[in-house]
Amino acid sequence: MKEMIAFCGLTCHDCGALLATQDDDDAKRAEVAQQWSELFKVDIKPENVNCDGCLSEGGQLFSYCEVCEIRKCALGKDVMNCAYCNEYACEKLGKFFHMAPEAKKRLDEIRSNL
Repeated sequence: MKEMIAFCGLTCHDCGALLATQDDDDAKRAEVAQQWSELFKVDIKPENVNCDGCLSEGGQLFSYCEVCEIRKCALGKDVMNCAYCNEYACEKLGKFFHMAPEAKKRLDEIRSNL
């Protein structure tokens, strides 16, 4: 499967939820649920760790991805990812990049090749 870059610049194929879903691996779901519960200070159940990737159409999305403002914005603008947006890098992305600098690096690289 081709590498999927989320709208925000994260690599979906590095995401535990996508990997657990692709492999239908309940142990991986439990591991991801525990890690994310601790990291984000929320209670995530293993049965809720299912995702087909940010760009999937009609597939499963992890609950946060369903409400992600960056994803909603990119879908509304019909861009492949935020690197293709005329407003790159907006305030939403700026805040996100503080948590995920690797996403900025990836989007900057994509943008430099446009």
